[in-house]
Amino acid sequence: MANKNEKLIIIGDGEFAQIAYEYFTHDSSYEVVGFSAERKFLNKYELYGLPVVPFEELQNMYDPQKYSVFVAITYTQLNNVRKRLYYEAKDKGYNVASYISSRAFVWNNAHIGENSFIFENNVIQHHCNIGNNVVLWSGNHIGHRTEIKDHCFLSSHVTVSGCCQIEENCFIGVNSTIADNLKIGKFNFIRPASVVLKNTADCKIYQGNPAEPAKVSSLRFFKVKEEIENKSKEQVKTK
Repeated sequence: MANKNEKLIIIGDGEFAQIAYEYFTHDSSYEVVGFSAERKFLNKYELYGLPVVPFEELQNMYDPQKYSVFVAITYTQLNNVRKRLYYEAKDKGYNVASYISSRAFVWNNAHIGENSFIFENNVIQHHCNIGNNVVLWSGNHIGHRTEIKDHCFLSSHVTVSGCCQIEENCFIGVNSTIADNLKIGKFNFIRPASVVLKNTADCKIYQGNPAEPAKVSSLRFFKVKEEIENKSKEQVKTK
């Protein structure tokens, strides 16, 4: 186990938060000292013997100069909830941690942003660029010179071929394949076991082999709130 020289608050108290606790505790330099959730979702006050505190009061209880945070939310509203909390945590002044499994293969010139979580058995090849607030569940292959932009979530055993670009707020399902040199549009939901052989349009759901778009918009299907999306875009502009 690594020396514990940094203090961490996990934002969230669900299954992903509990997984993050295990991974940060047993495979990182961070000591998890508490959890936080928005007041309207706060339904427990202790987890693993640690306090769960209201997110709205976090900076009053844990000095942003002394603690880091990790936002452990999955792909709710096509990652928009995790995006909002990520920016709100930064607005509170917190450093935002990332976790990279010691059992992942990450080439030395690949880049991984903050508040990203890279599980075991991921392969991230040379000159890949993994953005901020990205989750790569276990066992994915990210091919050379591929860029995954902010606020994406790749589930397990996804193959992304070389020189691809995945735009922000995408979800890619288990066992999906993306061919070389493709661009995946923002707010895409790629269903499990899909094979993507051509560029995709923004705000679409794709499925099948070869993958084709559904008629319904991904924003409508996942009830992405327009005001959250617009607020996040404005925050991006000011960073």
